[in-house]
Amino acid sequence: MSPSMRSKPASPSSPATGDAPDPVVERSACTVPPKDADKPRSATGPLEIELELSRQRSISWTVAGLAIGSLLIWKLGTVGVWGGFALVASGLYHAWLLLQSVRHPPGTIIVTDSEVTLPRGLCVPRPVKVRPDEITAVYFLRRSVPWNHVSPVLIVELGDKAMAFPNNWFASEADQRHVIHALQRGKVGAARPSDANPA
Repeated sequence: MSPSMRSKPASPSSPATGDAPDPVVERSACTVPPKDADKPRSATGPLEIELELSRQRSISWTVAGLAIGSLLIWKLGTVGVWGGFALVASGLYHAWLLLQSVRHPPGTIIVTDSEVTLPRGLCVPRPVKVRPDEITAVYFLRRSVPWNHVSPVLIVELGDKAMAFPNNWFASEADQRHVIHALQRGKVGAARPSDANPA
């Protein structure tokens, strides 16, 4: 047996023992291009934000309202029948919303230097088109939110009228902020009610 305890390479082409140096990699090869969603939006130029649509809520209300409402009308007495009629009416309303979502696109908020296009709602045709100076205020409403809207609600005021755009109509709250910033670039008034947080 050899007195040396060091192992020898098995063949001349085997790598030497010990730590190998780290390979040299160019920096440009490691960089990953950012996704489009992570890129900051341009501070100038037109802005287009497409509203988001989720049909799950309408589908579930349609199925549950019609099925449970019909069952209540068929099996229960006077009070149950009235409750069944209310559920069937709710199911029919959501079925109508579902049909509208198939017929019309969700809508797009478009802000340019000369015109602002605001959808009148999700999947509602004929959006409102106004000049930027016709918008009197734009702000977030966080606390005094209507019961059927998700906070924060983007409010765009057109004189004595106001248009509400709930949070669940957007991909994220950042899209709501992009709309506010684009409208404020057009020298829009920014008066806010006392319960609204600054945008």
